Amino acid sequence: MLIGMTSEPELQRGVGEPDGFRRLWTPHRMAYIQGENKPTGPSPDDGCPFCSIPRLTDEEGLVVARGSSVFAVLNLYPYNGGHLMVVPYRHVADYTELDEAETAELALLTKHAMTALRTASGAHGFNIGMNQGAAAGAGIAAHLHQHVVPRWGGDTNFMPVVGHTKVLPQLLADTRKMLADAWPQG
Repeated sequence: MLIGMTSEPELQRGVGEPDGFRRLWTPHRMAYIQGENKPTGPSPDDGCPFCSIPRLTDEEGLVVARGSSVFAVLNLYPYNGGHLMVVPYRHVADYTELDEAETAELALLTKHAMTALRTASGAHGFNIGMNQGAAAGAGIAAHLHQHVVPRWGGDTNFMPVVGHTKVLPQLLADTRKMLADAWPQG
C-alpha cells in the first residue's frame, strides 16, 4: 500500500459518497472538455487555432519549428509530455488535399520531431497519426494535423488508468524551448 494511503474510506465533502480514492483535481482540463478555442465552423475565419498560431511568436504559440509549408507545435492538451503536432499552414481538412510539397514537409518535420524528442527527452517510442474527420476523433476536424506522441517504457501508470489524469512534469513553455533547442538543423 502507498505511504499515507489507507483502505478506509476518506470523507471528502462535495464529492459524493465517501470512498477509498483520493482526488487530483485538474480544473484546467475543463477548457478542453468544454471546447474552449475550438473552431465554430469549417473555414479558417471560424476561429481555427491552427490558422492563428503561425501569426504568434514561437513562444506565444508554442511553436517548436517552422517550415515553409508546415509547422510543429506543442499540443495544449497533451497525452504525454512533449506531445506535439505537425500542421500545414494551409487550412485543409483531409490528408488527400495536401500537395506534394506539403506532404513531403509534413513527413520531414515528423521525422525531425522524433529526432528532437529522442535527443531532448530520451523517448523510447512514438504514437504518430492523424484523426481524419470528427467521426474518427479529430478535435479540430477542419484543419489537418498529425500527432507525434513520445512514449517511454512503463509510461502508462495509474494516473491515466485510474485517475483519468496525465501528470506532466514540465510547463509547456519549457517543453517548447527544450524541443526547439534539440530540433535538427537544416
